[in-house]
Amino acid sequence: MMKDSIRATGEVQIKVYAPNGDLKHEQTIPNLVVTAGKAFIASRMAGVSSAIMSHMAVGSGSTAADAADTTLGTSLGRVTLSSGTSAGAVITYVASFPAGTATGAITEAGIFNDGTTGTMLCRTVFAVVNKGASDALSITWAITVS
Repeated sequence: MMKDSIRATGEVQIKVYAPNGDLKHEQTIPNLVVTAGKAFIASRMAGVSSAIMSHMAVGSGSTAADAADTTLGTSLGRVTLSSGTSAGAVITYVASFPAGTATGAITEAGIFNDGTTGTMLCRTVFAVVNKGASDALSITWAITVS
């Protein structure tokens, strides 16, 4: 008997830039495609119409990512994705949080299909990334379906 399974996994690259453009911090971490995100992927394959993933949020929640998550623990800010591209079995989302947006001790991030609520595709929790009021934050999120 042949058994095949599909997995969705990802990797998140976070970069913080000083006001002069110098790279202050960089880290790469794994992410979790949550249950609601997997249901979203499956529904789109069946032709169900719903809004595409369009926003990324960051927050200061510290509870470990769980498959049942539908939102961040404590949101600090949400922005429209700069891009969402697909190549083969990988989709890459990019978001930029400019100076004055999502300032503070950032410890979590997520991808959503709405500017305020919506379906969460992925969530990740990580060691504190400090973003000052004048700093810019860039997140590149690659999700692989394999």
